[in-house]
Amino acid sequence: MAISGLDIFKLLPKTNCRDCGFPTCLAFAMQLAAKKIELSKCPHVTEEAKKALEDAARPPIMPVTIGTGDFSFTIGAETVLYRHEKRFEHRPSFAYFISDSMEDSQVDDILSRIKTQKWERVGELLQPNSIYLKSEENDISKYVKLVEKIASSTKLSLILINEDIEAIKQALQFCSDRKPLIGSATKDNIDDFISLAKSDSYPLLIKGESIEDLISLTTKASDEGLKEIVLDSTPKNLKQAFNHQIYIRRAALERKNQALGYPTIIFPFKLTDDAIKEAVIASIFVAKYAGIIVMKNVEPESLYPLLVLAQNIYTDPQRPMSVEEKIYPIGDPDEKSPVLITTNFSLTYFLVSGEVEGSKVPSWLLIMDTEGQSVLTSWAAGKFIAEGIAKFVKKSGIEEKVSHKNIIIPGYVAQLSGELEDESGWKVTVGPREAADIPKFLQNYKI
Repeated sequence: MAISGLDIFKLLPKTNCRDCGFPTCLAFAMQLAAKKIELSKCPHVTEEAKKALEDAARPPIMPVTIGTGDFSFTIGAETVLYRHEKRFEHRPSFAYFISDSMEDSQVDDILSRIKTQKWERVGELLQPNSIYLKSEENDISKYVKLVEKIASSTKLSLILINEDIEAIKQALQFCSDRKPLIGSATKDNIDDFISLAKSDSYPLLIKGESIEDLISLTTKASDEGLKEIVLDSTPKNLKQAFNHQIYIRRAALERKNQALGYPTIIFPFKLTDDAIKEAVIASIFVAKYAGIIVMKNVEPESLYPLLVLAQNIYTDPQRPMSVEEKIYPIGDPDEKSPVLITTNFSLTYFLVSGEVEGSKVPSWLLIMDTEGQSVLTSWAAGKFIAEGIAKFVKKSGIEEKVSHKNIIIPGYVAQLSGELEDESGWKVTVGPREAADIPKFLQNYKI
């Protein structure tokens, strides 16, 4: 049974020192009970209290951070089964698969793809952020040379997989400072891998032959003090893989099974020989519930949709994606160029700016802060209204950039045109309702 906020409060110093970032010890206790923070945020808690609060302080699924710098990523720390209950915390990482059995040309091809496979969508850069380096040949020197080559060629986070502990130790000399995920730890080598993981706080990949085997191995690692663990349940087919992912998540969240309270890794290519099916299977585990998805099919027509899917599912539904409020020049506009205005909902901005750019008509695009809401939603909420738009236009500085006072508003708020003219002193033109109609509209627009 989970410990309550009041029970936690009784074990805290009760000084309301605010060193934890909360105004009172009670507020901190409530957040801890909800598993939204860690006990370590309180610098004054006693060792006795730490022991008593161990269950409350431990999140149901432990967070695991792999890598350092720009390409580090965190998985785990999930608290719900379904996004609508709250939100999903950390989207899955997509990893390129490279093995020591590949020809040099294959490895070079993947490395070249890594440099180009980057896509910007709604203001965010999407790309795989890790490489899974697998040993498929019983040759330590060959594996170590592969790790050396990859480590020197890319800054992506690394996942080092070789069940020979000596191979991992030698490979780490080229990337130990990059906090790679190491493994695979099995029942035959678990003690050696626990010792190595503890030596420099490496995250550990544990592979079990069954769920029961995983529980035994993770319990052993946890008892030795390891916290950053990734689970490989080695499913034999798609049905079993799907069942494993759901079982592990439910066991951690609903049954408070700490032995399964870790993020998972999945290999869609092991479940099919077809590249397209691999991408389809990967899409299943974006939602249910992989932490790392290792891909052999790295064609852009497969990777990009998967990255977009992960972005959509793991976007906080309570916090709309938004862009900065400001004037965006599109296509080198001048003082005679058209002026358009819309809201700062990311999708609205990127659709409108893309169509304006496609029109080949240099324009000024005013983006107004409506707390990330779309045009109709923000109008209905009283945020995108004539008075507010007029104030924004005045403070934006657009009057210093153009020699006219003509502004184009979205067609969905045509009813604002008269009032906006009165409030702003600008001549208002009602633009199209749909972004797709903007190019034709601008090409025929006369100030």
